[in-house]
Amino acid sequence: MHKVITPVAIEPVTLQEARLHLRLIADMADLAPLPEDASITAWIVAAREFAEHYTSRALAPQTLEMALDAFPAEGLDLDMPPVASITSIKYTDAAGAEQTLSAGYALSTYGDARRVSLAHGASWPSTQDVPEAVRVRYVTGYTVTPSAARAAILLMVAHWYENRQAVSSLKAEELPMGAHDLLNTIKLWGR
Repeated sequence: MHKVITPVAIEPVTLQEARLHLRLIADMADLAPLPEDASITAWIVAAREFAEHYTSRALAPQTLEMALDAFPAEGLDLDMPPVASITSIKYTDAAGAEQTLSAGYALSTYGDARRVSLAHGASWPSTQDVPEAVRVRYVTGYTVTPSAARAAILLMVAHWYENRQAVSSLKAEELPMGAHDLLNTIKLWGR
């Protein structure tokens, strides 16, 4: 389980890209405000959040914190890869004081970086038996969002633009199937 410390500052799809996809503007140079810009912007955020939840991946840079009740015996798998860096690992020691782990661990740099492993011969410190005794703060998210995720976000925004309600009297449909298909290509399965 994680919480957001620093949210996404720049969405993977811009308002102008969404307007172009919706055929509301002819080219990216058109910056004149449109009456529906606030709705389109909200749909971009909602589509990214849905895509992150569905794929278990952070699609744009952000800082998260994951809490555990204790250090795991094996390596520690962080939520929401790709993890770029560890900001801090803090824990409540056996005496109840907050400590910061400063060495003895490394972040995997192979594939989807998300595993924090102990250095050879090192061991996790003892923690007090309290909820959320271990807190790992880390920077995660793609600097270049996968094309499949960007396309899925645009499909969802277009769907919500055309269908302002979950179900209409004309047709009953949920999210466009193409969005799920695109997101399935980057989804972390088994999570």
